[in-house]
Amino acid sequence: MAENQEKKTNRELFNERLKTRYPDRDYADDEALFGQIGEDYDDYEKRIGEYSDREKKMEEMLQRDPRSAQFISDMANGKDPWIAVVEQIGSDGVIELINDPAKKEAMDEANRIRAERIAKEQELEAEYEKNLAESQVLREQLDEQYGEETVDAAIAVIDQMCKDAIMGKITKEAFEMALKVVNHEADLENARSEGELAGRNAKIEEKLRKQKGGDGMPAMGGSNSAAAAPKRNLTVFDYVDAAR
Repeated sequence: MAENQEKKTNRELFNERLKTRYPDRDYADDEALFGQIGEDYDDYEKRIGEYSDREKKMEEMLQRDPRSAQFISDMANGKDPWIAVVEQIGSDGVIELINDPAKKEAMDEANRIRAERIAKEQELEAEYEKNLAESQVLREQLDEQYGEETVDAAIAVIDQMCKDAIMGKITKEAFEMALKVVNHEADLENARSEGELAGRNAKIEEKLRKQKGGDGMPAMGGSNSAAAAPKRNLTVFDYVDAAR
């Protein structure tokens, strides 16, 4: 009786398996459960398809040159690949391969690609060292401002985001962080535009106020005071002129 009570159902066992793989997800109903099963099954089929494609390419390669099988086997067993090549075709075969006129164009192209790759790697390495030195200066400033632990945590987040991006992975957390940056820039632009508009409106109001009657102070009456010029209604052209 106790054994029957302790025995878990297949659903419970499967839920535990999913929970191990996705600890941050819940499967409270069949919709969520079967949705996850569907996602996993799609991923499984995709992987199987990729494995099949690689296996097919490997078979075609071995059919073109059966020596490739021995070469791959030697590499898998830790043998020096160049020694394995010599064992397959001999030193003379390597020299003949290099000097083969039919392969000269392909060899020249391979050397060109190699030279470009090395040059690019050297360029990237130099750029990396330069950026690293500049980043270290900034790191020291940030440490003083925020503290080493906070800076370490922030850099760890940036590092993970970069790794995810390289792998083609976009997380919800990374998207929300980027969205905050985008919205912040938009808010700053809106505030800047609103400030400029308010400044222009203030200047227009000031010009119109002066056109209506001086500085806004009431005129002093007196027998010697000149008669005030009759006021006229402002037209749209007055507003355009004030806005210039």
